Formats: sequence, structure tokens, C-alpha cells
Amino acid sequence: MSNTGISDAEFAHFQGWLYQRAGIHMSANKKALVAGRLACRLRHHGLADHSQYFQMITAADGLAEAQVALDLLTTNETYFFREPKHFEWLGQVLGTLHRPGRTFRVWSAACSSGEEPYSLAMLLADRLGERPWEVLGSDISSRVLEKAARGHYPLERGRNLAPQHLARYCLKGIGSQDGTFLVERSLRERVQFMQVNLNDRLPRLGEFDVIFLRNVLIYFDPPTKRRVIERLVPLLRPGGYFVVSHSESLNGMNDTLALVSPSIYRKP
Repeated sequence: MSNTGISDAEFAHFQGWLYQRAGIHMSANKKALVAGRLACRLRHHGLADHSQYFQMITAADGLAEAQVALDLLTTNETYFFREPKHFEWLGQVLGTLHRPGRTFRVWSAACSSGEEPYSLAMLLADRLGERPWEVLGSDISSRVLEKAARGHYPLERGRNLAPQHLARYCLKGIGSQDGTFLVERSLRERVQFMQVNLNDRLPRLGEFDVIFLRNVLIYFDPPTKRRVIERLVPLLRPGGYFVVSHSESLNGMNDTLALVSPSIYRKP
């Protein structure tokens, strides 16, 4: 048993399970993270070790607990207007992308707790106003999607929000809600959230003008990256844009998309 509270063999079981379920490869230095995030579930069920918990989530009647484990192991912290250059860029190209009479659609394909899709919605509301636009936020974790739909955040999550966005689109908490803010209802109603596993057959989502797939490819190995991109590219309208994180690249992963600038690609 390692000092993380999980043995190498136990960690290998969860490593293989998470890769099979979500396409995510956990390196050996994630053992402490796995042990820490699952500790509450072992206590909840009164289990002696991680092997017993692994047996629980892989049993025929363990689907509900498997979803809990998946939520715990795939959740990543994010914040509003993360990597702001992407939002600045989108604001500049919106005029050329938007077509009169057609709904402008953006997909935040690994949206975690919703900060990215709400950031996109604020930008679109600023630039397009009442003209038709939609934002879809998806994630594999049902737990973070519930948080995203509520649109209720600690104030520190909004540290990158401009004062005009806080004033126009957010309600500051008072009393028992002090130190938090709520995304305004009319904006929340223009953002749809859906559970989507990017490593599985995609549901019918329609076509998008822009797809944001940021800070998720780094968790995939090259074959998984290729398969995910192959699933997503057909949902991008011709001339649409595919955006990854500044720390990610599609180099050698896809021959359909053309590099426009670092981390931004376009479908011919």
C-alpha cells in the first residue's frame, strides 16, 4: 500500500476503468488525487479499501455509484473568461460568422461547472443581443452539470468578469448568500446543458458555428484524441471554428481543420 492510501494494483484498476469509460488516462502521479476524491465514498459505504469500492462500481447493480465515481474523478476547476484571448478573438470574428436569419450556435464541449458557456453567452448577448443565438454546454459529469444549470458561484470564480458583465448578467448574493453570485435568469435560459460522453456515440446535437473543446484533450492519449475530434468535426458548419486550449494542439490529429492561429482551427 502506498502512502496515498491506495495500492498500485488498486490504482491500476481505476486507471483502466476511467480510460474505458471516459477515454481519460491518469498518470501514476494522480494516485493521491484518486484516493482523496474517493475517500468520502469509502467512508459513506463503510468500506475497508479501494478494492471493495471498485467491486461496487463495476457490479451489475452499481451504475448509480459508478456515475458518482466518474463525477468525482473527472471534475476540473474552471472560471469565467478563462484564456481571455479566445473570447477577444470570437468577439472580433462574430460579424463575419453570423448569418441573418440563422441561429448562431456555440458548443462548449467540456463545460465542467458552466463558467465557459456562461462566458460565451455573455459575449453573444453583448454582440448579438436579441438576434438568434444558442449556447450548449456538455460534460460527462452529471454532478457539475447540475451546478452549471443553477448558475450559482462563489465570487472568486468571477474574478475575470468585467464590471459591466457582473452588473448586467449577475445578481450578487446577500445575507446567507453573501460571497456568491447568481447568473441572471434570462441569460441562463439561453444556455442549454446536456450530459455527453465525448468517447461515445454522440446524441443528435445539430451543427455549430464554433466548438470550444478546451482543457480536456490533455487528458487523452493520441488515439483517443483522434477519435474525439473525428466525432466532433462533422458537427461543425463549413467555415466554422474549432477552439482548443493554448496548451493543446491538433497537430497530426486531423487533416480536415486548418490552423488559423495557435489553438484556433477552421473547417474549410
